Amino acid sequence: MHPTTVQLGNRRVTRMGMGTNRLTATPDNVAFVRAAVEAGMGMVDTAHLYTGGSSEDTVGQALSPLDGAALVATKGGYRPGEGKPDLLRSQIEESLRLLRTERIPLWYLHRVDPETPLETSLGVVREYVDAGQIGLVGISDVTVEQIERARLVLPIAAVQNQYHLSNRTHDDVIDYCEREGIVFVPFSPLHGDHPAVPAIAAAHGATDVQIALAWLLHRSPAMLPIPGSLSIAHVRENLAALDIELSEADLASLT
Repeated sequence: MHPTTVQLGNRRVTRMGMGTNRLTATPDNVAFVRAAVEAGMGMVDTAHLYTGGSSEDTVGQALSPLDGAALVATKGGYRPGEGKPDLLRSQIEESLRLLRTERIPLWYLHRVDPETPLETSLGVVREYVDAGQIGLVGISDVTVEQIERARLVLPIAAVQNQYHLSNRTHDDVIDYCEREGIVFVPFSPLHGDHPAVPAIAAAHGATDVQIALAWLLHRSPAMLPIPGSLSIAHVRENLAALDIELSEADLASLT
């Protein structure tokens, strides 16, 4: 039986989250985000970049104050040059405003800036942690070596890299995170496929999506997928993957 929760900082979080990179600020979407959390979603993942700030705005309207059941995560510093201290500060300040919060529960450096040393960017983040305006810190699209460099500046609670059935490039990062007690958040978790999935799904009375997510959950207890969604039906479908137990034969055929 694989665990359905994971330790993230000082709280246990359900191991299924929701990406919001298409979310726009409409009353229906505000209601949808609330419904997704009520359904049991463990994490709501947004970013300064998403829909020009509309995604953060929607999440803020739906969930402020950000101390409810789901952990809210956002990201900043995506484009080259945006890891520079002044730009990073302005993005963090805007995220605080749009999310209607005095403290971001989990903030990721969205990309390591090719124009700014990683240590310089994270030094800025450290200021916000020390001021109580950022709780936990993560980094995205990184190698083990970059995680180790980051951890010399401040604790890293989560790593967000692309990982799915067709892209297993970051196996070493997942194994490192599992050993070190860091949560691994695979983005685009449903972009991949595998020829064995349909038969396994049929045998379990499940959908292909649920098998892809169940495989991730079985891959490592550190894993917390964040499939994107704009539909409460999809949210419930994704959450149901937590209850699927894949057999050794299933896992062998997917490997």
